[in-house]
Amino acid sequence: MPASSSLFCRSLQVFAVLQWLFLFLGLSQVCLAVLILALLSRAWILGVLYLAWLYGDRDTPQTGGRRSAWVRNWAIWRHFRDYFPITLVKTAELDPSHNYLFGFHPHGVLVIGAFSNFCTEATGFSRLFPGLCPHLLMLPCWFRLPVFRDYSMLSGLVSSAKASAAYLLSRPGGGQVAVLAVGGPLEALEAKPGALSLRIRNQKGFVKLALEHGASLVPVFSFGENELYQQFPNPPGSWVRMAQEALQPLLRVSLPLFHGRLGLLPFRRPIYTVVGAPIPVRRSPRPGRAQVDALHALYVERLTRLFEEHKERYGVPADRHLVLT
Repeated sequence: MPASSSLFCRSLQVFAVLQWLFLFLGLSQVCLAVLILALLSRAWILGVLYLAWLYGDRDTPQTGGRRSAWVRNWAIWRHFRDYFPITLVKTAELDPSHNYLFGFHPHGVLVIGAFSNFCTEATGFSRLFPGLCPHLLMLPCWFRLPVFRDYSMLSGLVSSAKASAAYLLSRPGGGQVAVLAVGGPLEALEAKPGALSLRIRNQKGFVKLALEHGASLVPVFSFGENELYQQFPNPPGSWVRMAQEALQPLLRVSLPLFHGRLGLLPFRRPIYTVVGAPIPVRRSPRPGRAQVDALHALYVERLTRLFEEHKERYGVPADRHLVLT
């Protein structure tokens, strides 16, 4: 009986991951196809009504989205968490009267740790950080896709446009958390087992944004994020990498050639997402370059320290260090 129960639980975990992969890799195309077919059929009036509503709702992804506590607490997310498993680690208290900008590292192939920790309650975000409301920033292009954009917002995903982050970080009363994968889509091309490369040296826009709104910066490192998929060899300078980097500005997303256990199913590897201590930021509506550079250097130093203090506990050898590019 215990073996049968264990097999059933593991099957539920696999199903939870597969449905998530479909939702974020296939649902958008299906929804677009259904809308087009509706417009070409006798149900065209429904398609037109939805498009009219979509136009009126176009700013919602940039104004905090439309979160649903019910969706964030679905039981399926707990099975999703247990597949890897994923653990959210708190290292410091965060005052809910402030707004925060979480810098998430590394991006990974599909930002799985960020989704589980900040778009669901499976790892207990609200229990660990009471009074805080997390929003994971996603590329604006995804919010142009019908129905998919509405579903995405239910879990707390919002546009990564500057106006969207500024809206969250300027909310009076505090309690808002904007979560940004700082390395962006190109960092996904480096997401391979054992990789510790972070694109951060020239990523300073998030620091300037924190200064403009006086939002505290919080470094977050997700150990195990890069262990979930293998990638086709794409060293810098190779034809594969050059093609990926050339297509990224056109498509707005990167195209890592990845595979897991069975095609897209990721490897079962534990993920430990460690949330560091906040860096207080004094508001400066028009920060100068020196201010931005100084705060950026402090952020990188705190991120590096966070990594070094926890790396051996979460499976990184003592002689391995971050590579900042």
